[in-house]
Amino acid sequence: MIRVLLVDDEWMVRAMLRTIMETAPDITVVGEAADGNEAVREAEAHRPDVILMDIRMPRADGLTATGRLAGSHRVVVLTTFDLDEYVRTALRRGAVGFLLKDASAEEMLTAVRSAARGDAMLSPR
Repeated sequence: MIRVLLVDDEWMVRAMLRTIMETAPDITVVGEAADGNEAVREAEAHRPDVILMDIRMPRADGLTATGRLAGSHRVVVLTTFDLDEYVRTALRRGAVGFLLKDASAEEMLTAVRSAARGDAMLSPR
């Protein structure tokens, strides 16, 4: 079973991601966080295999949290902004994947499975 932590400051986005993840028999959501600081705490508490991390959040953003977590966790960054600088920064800070939030449910599940295997996945766009 792949254990996933969902990190986004919008509760509706977390709810949508949870719904997508829970359709898969091999994935379980072990926690949620609304900012980067909470993500670090939740990751330490729940030891997820994969973290789906938003970039723009209050208090501590997803890129900062990715840098803090990437040494011990596999982070897939999710964003609505398809800016090359975000991709480069996320990868430099240790993210193993980068997806836009308009990715299909199947692409999100594939990204989680790829990250859990230790493979990288980048949004085709």
